[in-house]
Amino acid sequence: MARNSNDQDRYRSFTRRAAMLGMGQLGLFSLLAGRLYYLQVVESDRYVMLAEDNRINVRLLAPPRGLILDRFGRELASNEPTYRAIVVPEQTNDLNALLDEMSRYLEISEAERDRVLREAHRKRSFLPITVKENLTWEEVSRIEVNAPDLPGVTIEAGETRSYPYGVPMSHIVGYVSAVSEEELTGDPLLELPGFRIGKSGIEKSYDTVLRGSPGNRQVEVNAVGRVIRELSRQEGVAGKATRLTIDAGLQAYAYGRLSGERSASSVVLDVETGDVLALANYPSFDPTPFTRGLTQLEWDNLVKDPSNPLSNKATRGAYAPGSTFKMIVALAALEMGIDAKQEAFCPGYVTLGNARFHCWKRWGHGKMDMHRAIRHSCDVYFYELSKKVGIDRISEMAKRLGLGLETGIDLPGEKSGLIPTRGWKVSTIGEPWQMGETLITAIGQGFVTATPLQLAVMTARLASGLEIKPKLLQEPANQDFEGDAPPASASLNIPERHLEIVRQAMDAVTNDQRGTAYRARIAIEGQEMAGKTGTSQVRRISMAEREAGVVKNEDLPWRRRDHALFVAYAPVEKPRYCCSVVVEHGGGGSTTAAPIARDILIEAQRRDPLGKSTAEQLARASKEEG
Repeated sequence: MARNSNDQDRYRSFTRRAAMLGMGQLGLFSLLAGRLYYLQVVESDRYVMLAEDNRINVRLLAPPRGLILDRFGRELASNEPTYRAIVVPEQTNDLNALLDEMSRYLEISEAERDRVLREAHRKRSFLPITVKENLTWEEVSRIEVNAPDLPGVTIEAGETRSYPYGVPMSHIVGYVSAVSEEELTGDPLLELPGFRIGKSGIEKSYDTVLRGSPGNRQVEVNAVGRVIRELSRQEGVAGKATRLTIDAGLQAYAYGRLSGERSASSVVLDVETGDVLALANYPSFDPTPFTRGLTQLEWDNLVKDPSNPLSNKATRGAYAPGSTFKMIVALAALEMGIDAKQEAFCPGYVTLGNARFHCWKRWGHGKMDMHRAIRHSCDVYFYELSKKVGIDRISEMAKRLGLGLETGIDLPGEKSGLIPTRGWKVSTIGEPWQMGETLITAIGQGFVTATPLQLAVMTARLASGLEIKPKLLQEPANQDFEGDAPPASASLNIPERHLEIVRQAMDAVTNDQRGTAYRARIAIEGQEMAGKTGTSQVRRISMAEREAGVVKNEDLPWRRRDHALFVAYAPVEKPRYCCSVVVEHGGGGSTTAAPIARDILIEAQRRDPLGKSTAEQLARASKEEG
């Protein structure tokens, strides 16, 4: 009986355990069934979508970059078809041997070979690698003809940036180049192989507008990501075309006229609107190599050139303005109430304490009033005038005429120059202002500096009496060119009679036989120019040298010679164009800079890019240049 009881207990225990196990299995099965139902029924749409995403990839397509045009619609920056050789590593047994074979038909540098091998190790073997870009038709033909001997190599079409006006236009238009790691912002467009962005000039200032909007293509891929076929394609939207105020023909002429000097710049403005018609720097550089990437030798040649071809001297070159600054001192004096006919005697120098300040004419000019002092560019007259006016009034007038402040032109890296004041010296140098510093400021030396662009703005304001601001964009890059005309320039609030006194003196500088720039006058009736010469020293002349005789510029090393400057507007009767020229270490403004400005202003009036309709201008320009 006891044994049967034990058997019954064990049986009941086993039965309970079996029931519990069965219930557990049933519960697990129910959970699994529920999860399967959830995934396959409730979440079916989501997982179908995920599976589709794994099968179909969307890849960005770079859009065509927007064109940059001159005022006539001529292309300054455009896109040209290009061809590149690519290789798929998995389709060749020996990549090194393949590159050796390709070298028979293409010039492949060691740097390019090393790059291809690095990318082959880093990327999946079925992804294409660019071997060489910008192939010529001859190179493309050689690759295509020998394709059976080059497994995995194909030719792919693309676009590259082209600069039809090249070197003369490079500081305005700029260039594009590959995206650096520091410039990656998370925008997937920037990570596309071979994508280029603006690095200088208009290409940089309006880079995001010129880029356009990317397109895309849908491709079907297998489990490891290899493309099987293309399903659809949507091309990108090209960047917006940007029209500049520049006249490409006048720009090319100005550049050619500067090319006789070692380092020079010139700016031409429309006196009424501020349109920048030309902004030339010599020497310059070819922007095309930047699009493909410079070699180390090419880069070294550019940065080590003492003439600094990469620098936009017109907007970044800060020079002592020399005697071109004297009109500002004259206007400040007139505003103060000083009579323009009041005379000062010039014996060739003026004494202040123990210091002697010399005139450029060793034996002096004799009696000078304001008109004659500007015509002859007498330093002593302006020394004496500045004592009465003071540095702060001079500085205020200079800023009213556009010096000491950025002009706001649409180019990166513009410098503001410097117009000193008493407060500036105390806060910057920690010393009080001295009267002697006022004297040398009055002749455009000492602390004062200005850019060629600012000197052109100053001249436009003198000629018009308006607060002219330089404008490089004819049609806004970020909107359609429609709507109201730009607002008229504000008045400078300088009395017209004061401006006329200065203008008449500038007229005498070039058109009076006693003027400092008479030899550089425009002798064409109705096209005469009014101007002002300037010569700024870059070295200190000792008393001993003055007593022995100042060494002539041509007898000095180039870097110790004076800068030559000239500003002018034309025609005298109804000003429409103004021009500034700065020739680094060029010697005298009257002998070096003035003839250049004269020729550029003659060309500007001959071309007349402002008086005819755009269609007429373009037809005329095409005829002249073609």
